Amino acid sequence: MQPGITLGSLLRKPPLDALEARILLSHALQLSRVQLITQSERILSQNEADAVNALFERRLQGEPIAYILGEREFFGLALHTTPDVLIPRSETELLVELALDRMPGQARILDMGTGSGAIAIAIAHTNPEASVTALDASEGALAVARRNAERHNTRVRFLHSDWYSALGTEQFDIIVSNPPYIVAGDPHLSQGDLRFEPVDALTDHGDGLSAIRAIIDGTPKHLVPGGWLLMEHGYDQASAVRNLLLRQGFRDVQSWQDLAGIERVTGGIR
Repeated sequence: MQPGITLGSLLRKPPLDALEARILLSHALQLSRVQLITQSERILSQNEADAVNALFERRLQGEPIAYILGEREFFGLALHTTPDVLIPRSETELLVELALDRMPGQARILDMGTGSGAIAIAIAHTNPEASVTALDASEGALAVARRNAERHNTRVRFLHSDWYSALGTEQFDIIVSNPPYIVAGDPHLSQGDLRFEPVDALTDHGDGLSAIRAIIDGTPKHLVPGGWLLMEHGYDQASAVRNLLLRQGFRDVQSWQDLAGIERVTGGIR
């Protein structure tokens, strides 16, 4: 980046997507969107130019904005985000909304494969009376999740667990999960942001349904009769997940569409 460059010139002809450029400039220079406009004639110092250039280069290499900034908003909450966890996505907010709508007063909630803690923290923040447990097999992910829970002053119990293994005989009123569901070898795994995200949180290295089967198979022991199981899944997996739930004896089995019209969450009552 040339010395003496102005903020306005970067905004007019950014080396990447204009919106992303504004986001990264705001982050690098600690300026609001309004300040970017009002200070458009400001000449960047060499240190500022170097900082901006470093962030632009990271993005040009494909690194996700959420990892560059170190956070992503989910359900109105800013969540710390690192390569140890999946980037929280807006379509997963549907899972939170469905759980909140079905929650008894002082419900016991289990979030399986919590990652950044997005789902568990959003539920606990919205309904402080709920007793929320979140588990993950990754210690790195749990460290991020605990940091996020502290940031938003939410009460969530975090457990290091390979699915139900650390729960003993505990039972819950609602179980929610956004498990790894991408089929092994799917070309999307080597494209876009997914290239940088933890692969074990994206794919089960099989048919995309093995984690979902494990969750369903554990419900007789860990989900109370009359309790809801709600799971996010791939765009083409809704029918298969409904069939798995029906075979386990669930009732009121159904799928819900996200804002893009894709069947994104499937669940039922034990």
